[in-house]
Amino acid sequence: MSRRPIFRPFSLERNAFGRLVLVAPDGTRHENIIPVRAFALSAPETGIALMSAESKELQWIERLADLPEPAQGMIAEELAKREFTPVIRRIIAVSSFATPSTWTVDTDRGQTTLILKSEEDIRRLQETMGPGALMIADSQGIHFLIRDRTALDLLSQRILKRFL
Repeated sequence: MSRRPIFRPFSLERNAFGRLVLVAPDGTRHENIIPVRAFALSAPETGIALMSAESKELQWIERLADLPEPAQGMIAEELAKREFTPVIRRIIAVSSFATPSTWTVDTDRGQTTLILKSEEDIRRLQETMGPGALMIADSQGIHFLIRDRTALDLLSQRILKRFL
């Protein structure tokens, strides 16, 4: 069982290409750092690992809010770039109740269409987010979140019921 590195003060900066650089207390520089959330849906502000380009954990951050600025802001920016998960507010229409089907949905980022390849691309997230939460993966690999399917309008709920 691997152990998490002990928290040591560090600093973050950006290189000439805009990528994150972790500077360790001893002055060692680690280029192309990637922040990764351990609990992206259930506890997004806790448990963040700073990973090397070789996927090695260099630093563990218990709580993002504990970091000073500008490190906190740089990590938040990087996470936002990597984590694109639109939240579905309403299902407007589906092309068919058989898969693959094209869905027209209203999200927190506007109206869009997605292609559902199979019913297996709809996952229940009850352990992490509650009994009504769903994650839908489209054919392009984009993940759409439904926080609570029971809070959707009746048409959206009926459509979902046909696929669950």
